[in-house]
Amino acid sequence: MKSIIITGASSGIGRVTAEHFLQEGWRVGLIARRAEPLKEMAHANAVPLPCDVTDEAAIDAAFDAFGRLDVLFNNAGMFGPQTTIDQVALTDWQQVVDVNLTGMFLCARAAFRVMRSQNPQGGRIINNGSISAHTPREGSVCYTTTKHGVSGLTKTLSLDGRPFDIACGQIDIGNARTDLVKNLEKTRAAQGLEPLPSMAVEDVARAVFHMASLPPEANVQNMMIMATKMPHIGRG
Repeated sequence: MKSIIITGASSGIGRVTAEHFLQEGWRVGLIARRAEPLKEMAHANAVPLPCDVTDEAAIDAAFDAFGRLDVLFNNAGMFGPQTTIDQVALTDWQQVVDVNLTGMFLCARAAFRVMRSQNPQGGRIINNGSISAHTPREGSVCYTTTKHGVSGLTKTLSLDGRPFDIACGQIDIGNARTDLVKNLEKTRAAQGLEPLPSMAVEDVARAVFHMASLPPEANVQNMMIMATKMPHIGRG
């Protein structure tokens, strides 16, 4: 049975993706801070691993407890304040960096360690970037900066993982209908702006499943999936 750990699995893209992999017969490790939503995903192959992605010891323990790992979907993230840089408090900046960069680093490090040492060796890491990893939206300095950092993490892991049969790719998502996008829409509505086109979260889950299901000799280095009628790439 194939196995995957998904971070940010309690809601949004993480939860829908976890449900998709469970339906496809995978063993799924569920990482999120809140234990109750993970327990709600009752399934014989679901393994709740409640912990904070910024907690080094907890992440290492969760990956060790899960056992053999074929894929990590490094998905947990947050948007942060929607404003210009002069209005961003240092504590808000640090919180976004802690989750979006340090959290992804800790989970990727734990997955890399497990994949390198297991027999047979190898696996796949899929990082959740964003269209903002290419071009920003207004008022997103914390989110956009960290997502550019995720791209650097992906490229480096892809290179460093080759000797150990560890592939790494990135999925950049534009306007899946999650709570994050719904909150952004509320802000746009308050500003008198038109809603942005969006797409079903299930379409993202299918894209992640495609990346995860490839044979070891093949890798999707970068995939961009976005609502068809998004005005241009800058609206990530």
